[in-house]
Amino acid sequence: MRALSSQLLEGVDVMAAVVDTLSFGAAAEMLDMSQSGVSRAIARLEKRLGIRVFDRTTRSVRLTDEGREFYEQVMPLIGALAEVTGGAAGDGQTLRGKLRVNVDPLFASQVLGPRLGAFMDKHPELEIELRSRDELGDLISDGFDLALRFGHPQSSSMIARKLFDTRVFDMASPEYLRRFGYPQTPQELEQAPHRCILFREPLTGKPFAWEFHQGKKKVMIQPRGMLTVNDAETAFSTCLAGLGVAQIFELGSEEYVASGRLVPLFPEWSDHRFPLYAYYPSRHHVPAKTRALLDFVSGLVG
Repeated sequence: MRALSSQLLEGVDVMAAVVDTLSFGAAAEMLDMSQSGVSRAIARLEKRLGIRVFDRTTRSVRLTDEGREFYEQVMPLIGALAEVTGGAAGDGQTLRGKLRVNVDPLFASQVLGPRLGAFMDKHPELEIELRSRDELGDLISDGFDLALRFGHPQSSSMIARKLFDTRVFDMASPEYLRRFGYPQTPQELEQAPHRCILFREPLTGKPFAWEFHQGKKKVMIQPRGMLTVNDAETAFSTCLAGLGVAQIFELGSEEYVASGRLVPLFPEWSDHRFPLYAYYPSRHHVPAKTRALLDFVSGLVG
């Protein structure tokens, strides 16, 4: 069992703190060590592994390719070991520590944030950090345990797991419908007087075409728009303000529809669905805190 020496485990623990904080100084503060002690622990780990773990400059600390590969392999195993030892101590059902989540801004504000209280009450010793970001980015270098993003899987070395999908509705406010009339078909949105709130596709920089689904039937249109946005929250708020017709997720908009502040259009063309995916580093030994949040989010849609 020499491979699991206390020095090696200490080095892995220090490495994880540096990855989490992106700083040797901040890692030292987190671990109640000196900065030189952190540097020595990383140096010993690098010597033991025979690789350079971090690229360091005066301004940044980033994992090397070899360091990233080691981190992706070892951290799930360390997490699993912590769970097993916690269970052996009669503590297996208690989640502790910090869970850092990179989350889609609209999902954070309209869906997850308002409903997170039940999860927090169930796991009172777990510290949760939600960071709303438009891009997936590099989860490991950025110190995230997982990410939650709308849309089909992006090119990534991360594991992608579909949690659920939600219907996409074309919606308008009553004020908009009073000014411009109620469109009877999707094709009318391509013509005056209608105004649509367009959404810019990040990869091409051009507005998305709009899809309409009715069973196996599919219609694509290029809506007439005066306003183009690049985030779903702005599309939502400007639609509420009566500036145009927008494509909006059913999930998170229920109370606005029920109160009459938003009106779904074309109910016969409402079979278009959009997925929410979770991204995390490894399929094996997923930490219990990550599994718990994944199960909670999956249960948000019945």
